[in-house]
Amino acid sequence: MTESRTPAAMPTDAAEAGRPSVLFVCVHNAGRSQMAAGFLSHLSEGRIEVRSAGSQPADQINPSAVEAMAEEGIDITAETPKILTDDAVKASDVVITMGCGDECPYFPGKRYEDWVLEDPAGKGVDSVRPIRDEIRTRIQQLISELLPAGAPAHP
Repeated sequence: MTESRTPAAMPTDAAEAGRPSVLFVCVHNAGRSQMAAGFLSHLSEGRIEVRSAGSQPADQINPSAVEAMAEEGIDITAETPKILTDDAVKASDVVITMGCGDECPYFPGKRYEDWVLEDPAGKGVDSVRPIRDEIRTRIQQLISELLPAGAPAHP
């Protein structure tokens, strides 16, 4: 189900910048949500504000996720797992959850999607690649929904 976006539902900074904002949430913020954030930042070319967080953040990004993204030319080595906050949810237009269940806060007026994706935790890069590829496909679809064709890129 997709809720229509209204200016009232957009955070002020994103509204002023004319950019939608997306928050990716998974339990550890070390694999799926980091890969999704990396793809969205890269493929949207700055036209979408991107956040990621976890309900129980890990100590570091999953090395197999880092390697799988590097194969796509996307460097997520500088990212760190972050704790999910109510403020991050409030500041986002779209909240995409990936296995955090009931631990994700809900605020009316937000668009929520739950992406059922295998958890890459503890898996080697060969097992992470299909998860990465599924995330890329979903990100491409999300971009086509959030951005009008021909929208200019922001620096």
